[in-house]
Amino acid sequence: MKQLIVAPAPHVHSSDSVRRNMLWVILALMPAYVVSVIEFGWGALITAAISVAACVLTEWAISRYLLKEHKQTIGDLSAVLTGLLLAFNLPSNIDWWIVLIGAVVAIGVGKMSFGGLGQNPFNPALVGRVFLLISFPVQMTTWPLAKGFETSYLDAETGATPLYFLKHIAKTGDTSFVDQLPALRDALLGAMGGSLGEVCALALIAGGLLLICLRVITWHIPVSIIATVALFAWIGTPEGMEAGQYVAYELLTGGLMLGAFFMATDYVTSPMTAWGKIIFGVGIGFIMMVIRRWGAYPEGMSFAILIMNACVPLLNKFRPTRFGEPRKG
Repeated sequence: MKQLIVAPAPHVHSSDSVRRNMLWVILALMPAYVVSVIEFGWGALITAAISVAACVLTEWAISRYLLKEHKQTIGDLSAVLTGLLLAFNLPSNIDWWIVLIGAVVAIGVGKMSFGGLGQNPFNPALVGRVFLLISFPVQMTTWPLAKGFETSYLDAETGATPLYFLKHIAKTGDTSFVDQLPALRDALLGAMGGSLGEVCALALIAGGLLLICLRVITWHIPVSIIATVALFAWIGTPEGMEAGQYVAYELLTGGLMLGAFFMATDYVTSPMTAWGKIIFGVGIGFIMMVIRRWGAYPEGMSFAILIMNACVPLLNKFRPTRFGEPRKG
């Protein structure tokens, strides 16, 4: 027999729900998505549509036919958000069947294999993204240039991303590549190549600040990631570049803003305590910059978040001592 526990008043009532929070995150992503559609045209629309539809269908099929659950969970919009975030981590010209594979892995392996929402230790969208990056490295690193609706879905003109040039400058000291970098204004507003979620730092920042103001997320993780990256970049500025310039490029290009505001802050895969979140963010920023500077890939946000996801159970053990409780050790 289950014990019924009744607590005395006052009781706190809240309008928070999984669906409400997921909806706010999706809405906060819309400005960046609109910019990606403007910059990449039909490719951004097709990639996102396939990713979202495949994620929702995969979750429905697994719940219905494998887990035999009568109550469906697709109504909480978590599968929609996973599909959108996965699309934000993909090039807009990637083959449709690769997007489909990534969605099935994200939901089937990254989420439902652990029991569904609330039980997955790793961010599902990043599980799908990293799987595709390892399995299809050429397709996942062939970045379309921002040309709007002038080019078709699969025949988009491709080129190197700003992170590639930054990595080459830091590794070789060849400052001639500085001229290949986009203007900081373009990096802020989105006129550069990359994935759907790399094109407009300003839109991502605006969406992230909206979530903080609405208390959907807290400031601890985004601020600690951004501060760690800025400090690392400032200390390790390559010769031939000004420190402020290098820091700005590291912050405004790549997947930093998307990861800091929308992926690292996932409720399920991030720490519960304030200090745990700060340590979590510092770890992500540090690992990401190590990969950017010395790793095989120009970008390291996905790997950094997944590595720190694995540390969350340990970080959750760091809790303040209650008043009057004897300290351990």
